[in-house]
Amino acid sequence: MSIIPVPRVAVIVVAAGSGTRLGAGSPKAFVGIDAHTILRHALRGVFDAPEAQVIVVAPDDRVGDATTEALGAAGGRRDLVSVVAGGATRQESVAAGLAAVWADVEIVLVHDAARALTPPDVFARVIDAVAEGSDAVIPVLPVVDTLKRVADDVVVEPVDRSVLAAAQTPQGFRRAVLDGAYRDAAADHTDDAALLQSAGTQVRTVPGDERAFKITTTADLDRARALVEPVPRAASPASPSIPRVGMGTDVHAFGGDDTLWLAGLEWPGEPGLKGHSDGDAVAHAIVDAVLAAAGLGDIGTHFGTAQPEYAGAHAAAFLARTRALAAEAGWVVGNVSVQVQANRPRFAARRVEAERVLSEALGAPVSVSATTTDGLGFTGTGDGVAAFAVAVVFPA
Repeated sequence: MSIIPVPRVAVIVVAAGSGTRLGAGSPKAFVGIDAHTILRHALRGVFDAPEAQVIVVAPDDRVGDATTEALGAAGGRRDLVSVVAGGATRQESVAAGLAAVWADVEIVLVHDAARALTPPDVFARVIDAVAEGSDAVIPVLPVVDTLKRVADDVVVEPVDRSVLAAAQTPQGFRRAVLDGAYRDAAADHTDDAALLQSAGTQVRTVPGDERAFKITTTADLDRARALVEPVPRAASPASPSIPRVGMGTDVHAFGGDDTLWLAGLEWPGEPGLKGHSDGDAVAHAIVDAVLAAAGLGDIGTHFGTAQPEYAGAHAAAFLARTRALAAEAGWVVGNVSVQVQANRPRFAARRVEAERVLSEALGAPVSVSATTTDGLGFTGTGDGVAAFAVAVVFPA
């Protein structure tokens, strides 16, 4: 049997910034350039570059969305991708990404997602320079504008631009040197090269690229949109004509504070289920099945307890968002079959109603069946409810 070699390069993609200056009302990395986000475009450049482990650092409340973007961009390289929550500063976010780098990695690149159109050959130049013996390497562009030193709106003197350069990302480092600099860091720096230089490391340069500009303002975003042609959906690792199947399961115990919500329906007079949301095991099993089929992780990735907007949420919110996540990754839900295992409530009288509500929310046919376990297990003793679902998705 063949062994797949572990990449010796890792790329940390920093996407945890708030994007205040862009004024888009959401974190910058999740703003659209065209049909895809800034983050998706940045990751396309990463995955078109030499093979590497890829760690995306996202805002704590957008880890699920970042996972969708990363898996959608990765194609057949999904095993190389992970997403971690960032910190309060850029340096803290890079440190979080660095902690997720595999032990065998020798070269680490740090890249700003805001430089979304960086060509793959810039990554290659940085990797090659580190591999050839440099401890720290950054891509740069010459400064072409005439520069002046000013004070209180008065020009003091011209600045010799021949000794200046504009730094870009990805910035590349020998892994041991970067680890040491972060371990000993005593202050925050604007980029990783500055951190290493403060520790006495020599930083070398390679040519950058005009397309690697940083999207910071609305004018930058307009420039990026003008440069981008319509981007085809990333190829699925499956054949375009082959559907995919996913399985999902969920369990909740009785004892919640509110009335029972199950299969998208309220059941007056029945005891509620415990859970971060409404405890609807049927809806949650459907979510897990669809996400599994689309290769998008599980319900905890996208609807975890760290996301307060889903506290107390019902099936419609979960299923509509799951349908959208699948669509963003290039999949259409074909159908879902879900079975409930519980002594109560009795589904026979409301099965058709449950199927209608769930199907409307998911935008695909959902069939529901129910059974008991003849007194066996926690469902048989009436302690809780279990649900099992199978979903089919097709390439869009």
